[in-house]
Formats: sequence, C-alpha cells, structure tokens
Amino acid sequence: MSSHIPAVRPKPDKVLTLIADYATKYQVKSAEAYETARYCLMDTLGCGLEALEYPACTKLLGPIDPETVTPHGAKVPGTKFQLDPVQAAWSIGAMIRWLDFNDTWLAAEWGHPSDNLGGILAMADWLSRNQTRPNVMRDVLTAMIKAHEIQGVLALENSFNRVGLDHVVLVKVASTAVVAHLIGCSYDELVNAISQAWVDGQSLRTYRHAPNTGSRKSWAAGDATARAVRLALISKTGEMGYPSVLTAKTWGFYDVLFKGQPFKFQRPFGSYVMEHILFKISFPAEFHAQTAVECALQIFQQMKSRGKTAEDIKKIRIRTHEAAIRIIDKRGPLANPADRDHTIQYMVAVPLIFGRLTAADYEDDVASDPRIDRLREKMTCVEDQQFSKDYLDPQKRSIPNALTVEFNDGSSLPEVVVEYPIGHKRRRQEGIPHLVEKFEHNLARRFPRERQKAILELCKDQKRLEQTPVNDFVDLMVI
Repeated sequence: MSSHIPAVRPKPDKVLTLIADYATKYQVKSAEAYETARYCLMDTLGCGLEALEYPACTKLLGPIDPETVTPHGAKVPGTKFQLDPVQAAWSIGAMIRWLDFNDTWLAAEWGHPSDNLGGILAMADWLSRNQTRPNVMRDVLTAMIKAHEIQGVLALENSFNRVGLDHVVLVKVASTAVVAHLIGCSYDELVNAISQAWVDGQSLRTYRHAPNTGSRKSWAAGDATARAVRLALISKTGEMGYPSVLTAKTWGFYDVLFKGQPFKFQRPFGSYVMEHILFKISFPAEFHAQTAVECALQIFQQMKSRGKTAEDIKKIRIRTHEAAIRIIDKRGPLANPADRDHTIQYMVAVPLIFGRLTAADYEDDVASDPRIDRLREKMTCVEDQQFSKDYLDPQKRSIPNALTVEFNDGSSLPEVVVEYPIGHKRRRQEGIPHLVEKFEHNLARRFPRERQKAILELCKDQKRLEQTPVNDFVDLMVI
C-alpha cells in the first residue's frame, strides 16, 4: 500500500519565513551589538591576517585559474587578490577560520558565527565597486549581527553534531539569508535562497573527529559561506525555491538528516548572539579548552615558583563539561595540527611545558617533543555534571574547566578552576584591551607602520567606521 503525497505546492516552511522576515525587516537598534560587531570585525580580519603566514592556508587562496583577472571584483584582505565574489568569499572565509582563533558560539550546536564575514565582506565589497552608491561599513556590521543571530539562535536548541552534520550548515544558511538581502533579492527570492541552502548537500562532521581529523575543518566555513554567495546569486535570477524543504515527508531535511525532528527555538531573532559572543583572545585553541589552558598557565607559574617542571608531574585530573569530553578528549597519536588543536590533553600539555600556547605550537616541530605525549598520558578527563548544566544555562553560558596536578614526590597543587574565559561577556571589559592588542599584532604581520596606524584609528572610531564605504575600507586592508 503506497501513501499518497499531494502534488500541490505548499506555502514555505515557517522556519524559512522566520529567517526571511528577520533578514529583511528587523531593525537592529542595539548600540552594544554594533560595538561588539566592530570588535568582531577587527578580531576576525586579524585572525585571517595571521593565517596568511601558513603555506597550508595560502596555497588554497586566490582564483581557480591563476591567470584569471577580475578588474571590479572583491579584494581579499592581506593579499593582492581581486576575485569574483564567490571565490573571494571562499578565500576570506578560509583565512578567517584557518587557525581556529576567531569567535565562538557554544550551545546544543557549536560554531563560529564570524565565519559568515567571508560572504558578507566579499559581497559588500563587490557591490561597492560596481554601483554608483557604495555600501558603507554599517551595512557590513548589520549583516554580521544578523548572520550571528541566525546561526546562533538555530544552534541554541538544535544539535547538528549529534546527527553527524557539521555546524557549517548554519554558516551556509545564515550567509545565504544576509547576502541575499545585501544584493537586493525580493522577499520571495530570499525565501527561495534560504530553501536552496537547506536542500544543498551538507558537510559530514567526520573531518573534526578521530580517526579522520584533518585540515578540511579549517576551510569548511570558507566553502560554506562561498556556497551561500553562489546560492544567493542564483536565486536573484528568479530561480525557483523548495518551500517544504524542511518538512516534506520522506524527502525533506527533517526526515532525511534530522531524525524526523523539527527545529526548536529558545528565543526569537534579535541581537542576543552578537551581544553574548565568545571571543578567542588568549589562545588559538578549540573553545571548550580555553579555560583549561588558562588553568594550565596558572599552574605553570606555580610550578616555576616551586622549582618544578612538567617532568615532575605524576598525574593530572581535568574536571570538565560533557561537550569537551565528547569533542576534544583524545588519546593516542595525533596526526596533524588540526588533530592537535582539538585535543584538550595536548592544549594543556604545551603550556605546562613551555608556558605558552600559540598557533605555531600545533606544528610538527613542536609536536615532536616527546615530553608532550608523555604528559598527555598522565591526564584523565572527568565530567562534572554541574559544569555541564552551567554550560547550557542561558544565564551563565560558562565554559568551565578545573585542573589538579599531583607530583612524583607525593605533593600536589590546589585545584585551579576557571569558569569563564577572557573572551566571555562576563569578562568583556577585561578582554577588549587584549583583543585590540591581538589585532594590532596581526596588522603588523602584513602592513607598514603608517598603514597599521590608519587601519587601527579607523576601526577604533565607531561612527567613522560605520560611514566608510566598504571598498575604501577593504582597500586599506590589501597589499
């Protein structure tokens, strides 16, 4: 007996129209959101500039055909590239994400909402170079706030990782919505574009986990935000959409990829996510380990004052939360930098040995130090259920870790606990000066002193930055 599926085309799924309504109609009025978006812009571009020091990243950037020239294309910060907007989004997105050092959002699903800047900046710059009245940077900040919100609110109650999908599906959806609005899609075209993002092939999360952990996790978001630009441009031509892409029986996203469950929403779209975003300020480490690294550095100083080294350690207990155990608790060989920066034991061992954790510490020359693996073997991770509850509590959203070190001579140090990393909203006042310092350091990697000064002064001035044409801003950021 076969079930009859009606051929009548339905109205668009409610989730599609919720996103479209927000992308097209919501007026962002939060000064805090715009200020935070400005800091996010600085930090995100700085992360991309640092990534340009790594050949594994730079080999993937630029035009597909090296001879391609796009005279009025979007420019890629920190480089000489001027590309079509799809490839520019890919390059900017890959740079931003490469070192796992840009902002983070933690909930039922994890992710990095600033990944959306690849598509937003590429499209806004391309439009500005090809129209009489260019977009201004306030348009970019508004699109960032909205992309953060779409990705982050969808992530609050819906775990894509538990069905094996990577969080970049949310980058693609969020980027598609805001980019479609930037290019002037009608409401119906924007709904169609969002449906295209859901019907598109979605990335498996396997490249973030053993035994397949690899460098795709560093360019997956660039791929997603570039795909979003492509889908928005396709939809602008009037290409049809798929109104029940989520809810269609048997063939829709829910039945095929989400175990038949509809999405849940904890809160309406606003500016909550940007206001509460987590900045990675101190360490280029998977965010669930940020506080563990901070604990380790405190312990390193205590050991130093006692005349002890990592070789004197007998065992280490890491008291942590469920998400950290599921994602970054790893034993055995680590194959590459992508594996190491997603292993809490590695990210604790390096600061206990060297008193630091930098992007370079994931490379082979540091990882070959035998002390690191010896120390990893002495670590045990245990879940603290209260930590796991606090992690999901919307009033706390903590990312807690605690370390206890016992030495070979039988002595031990008191447990060190850090609940909120320096990039958390609860430590925003403490963290912003360090974020600006991080940006200054990254500017110095690529630009002469006078250019550094000009960029920094512009980025520190909220009003002037917002009024600056996008193409003028990007011109400051290229070689």
